[in-house]
Amino acid sequence: MNRKAKTALVLALVVVVGMAFRVSWNALRDVARAIGADGTAATLYPFVVDGLMALALVAALTLAGDARRFALRVLAAYTLASLVLNYVHGLLPDLHDESIGWTRLADGDVTNWALVLLATSLPVGSIYFGSDLVAKVLHHRPPIEPDPQESVQINANRSTAEQGEPVVEEPAPAEEVDSSPVPVVEPIEVRPQLAVAAESTRPRRATGRVPVAARSARVVRTDVELLAEARTLTESWPIEKLTGEGIRKALRTSPAKARIVREALKAERERDTAAAAAG
Repeated sequence: MNRKAKTALVLALVVVVGMAFRVSWNALRDVARAIGADGTAATLYPFVVDGLMALALVAALTLAGDARRFALRVLAAYTLASLVLNYVHGLLPDLHDESIGWTRLADGDVTNWALVLLATSLPVGSIYFGSDLVAKVLHHRPPIEPDPQESVQINANRSTAEQGEPVVEEPAPAEEVDSSPVPVVEPIEVRPQLAVAAESTRPRRATGRVPVAARSARVVRTDVELLAEARTLTESWPIEKLTGEGIRKALRTSPAKARIVREALKAERERDTAAAAAG
């Protein structure tokens, strides 16, 4: 639907609601005069009842959860009350005569008492419920939806033990993807690292684009270099600790590379264990 059609639809709705309010206004004004209201109060009485209905409808469209259900209950209660008073106005011709003044709303004492109680309690209820609805709308804060990319990054950084289920590892960056089989690599002497920088588990949020001059040149390591570095770093690790996530964090490489190194290290451990047992 284009913008002009939507505007026409809204204007038509406003016209229909205005005409309906005018019809209800006549009945509610006569009922207010019948229960003892003066001319000014009787004129304002329809705004108290039907006006709160409009306020409750707007609040129901804005709020959520329990507050929205409360607004819908207020809307239903005042709609029913307005319907009852309009129905009573149609049953009693005496209410249409402005010269009569105060009159009964029903022949029976109990029914008349209940209708008078309903008509006189609506203004007080409008003050209470209207103030409550306005306060709820002013203090309403829409829920903040989590960033899907941030949630995926947090789940990827968790270990298998923390999640209690297999980790769905994120795809490797395009520059390091290598689907070649694991090469058989001869042992290479690599100078051990003195320390490994601790990696924070808290995901970092992007604060802006880093200038090209400030970016560090990243050297893409080969499988041979990664395997040699992993032998040094995991020399004291038990075989149970040789997980793809642990190797990925230690080497600071992609999950795909970490899996390749893990399989190679496990194969070497099993080969050494078998050789030791045979000897």
